[in-house]
Amino acid sequence: MTAYLLRRLVSLSLSLVAASLVIFLVMEVVPGDPASFMLGINADPGALAALRLQMGLDEPLPLRYLAWVAGLLQGDFGVSYTYRVPVSELISERVMISLPLTLYALALSTLIAFPAGIIAAARRNSAADLSVMGATQLGVAIPNFWFAMILVLVFAVNLRWFSAGGFPGWDAGFGPALKALTLPAIALALPQASILARVMRSSLIDTLEEDFMRTARAKGLSRSQALWRHALRNALIPVLTIIGLQFSFLLAGGIIIENVFYLPGLGRLVFQAITQRDLIVVRSVVIILVFAVIVVTFLVDLAYAAADPRLRRQRR
Repeated sequence: MTAYLLRRLVSLSLSLVAASLVIFLVMEVVPGDPASFMLGINADPGALAALRLQMGLDEPLPLRYLAWVAGLLQGDFGVSYTYRVPVSELISERVMISLPLTLYALALSTLIAFPAGIIAAARRNSAADLSVMGATQLGVAIPNFWFAMILVLVFAVNLRWFSAGGFPGWDAGFGPALKALTLPAIALALPQASILARVMRSSLIDTLEEDFMRTARAKGLSRSQALWRHALRNALIPVLTIIGLQFSFLLAGGIIIENVFYLPGLGRLVFQAITQRDLIVVRSVVIILVFAVIVVTFLVDLAYAAADPRLRRQRR
């Protein structure tokens, strides 16, 4: 297990280095000059040169990359061109909305998908199976932003159970903050729950047809006992993969939902930074999201090893 863990840590580190290099180079080849964009096309050349010097744009490309990486390692993401505050402060404020929203949506997705997928697999070709598959097909087909607007129309405008948007802050209390995240979390969770339920059903059906399941039934276990004791754990490998991908998607891809509900999260921050061409904010948020994706992938690999002991014995 130790050797497996070390190999995954080395892979994680190399992936992060490669990702940082790609992100930096992509930001550098974006056309236009950030200093000119900030001061306008009729800016004084002296002021433009001073701003470029302040932003470090006159330094060679390798030195700028090394300085950026060194700042990342120290927790210094630079200063936003637009907001004139440290980027780390912007990220720390926004992540306290995006991360709880992601975890809330992922929890809802898992709580919905697991029972639905298990029921559909255990009662294959029954009315329950057809109902679950029909509902999941509908959930996959509906765009989440359209579903979000329907939720606002029904539960905020007509029933007035929730607010149509905004976030009161965690200082207002856990209840009001969680209530403000409920509709966005549902809008994010239901399409993902549909995908996860279908994967759970397919994986569980394949596992139920394996030879060891027939052996378990031959030893006297009922179908439900064999399912819960043997099939479910062996069917979790593809399901864990989807959960890991969903966390990454929900964290990095919630920009549309955050704009629909006017949530000041990371997605909305990236959107505003792109429109204002605040490249230091865009670059910093993207590397944070990439780091989160890589760490989640690492944790999923550990979950693989816990679910399947054969992975712990694999050699390089």
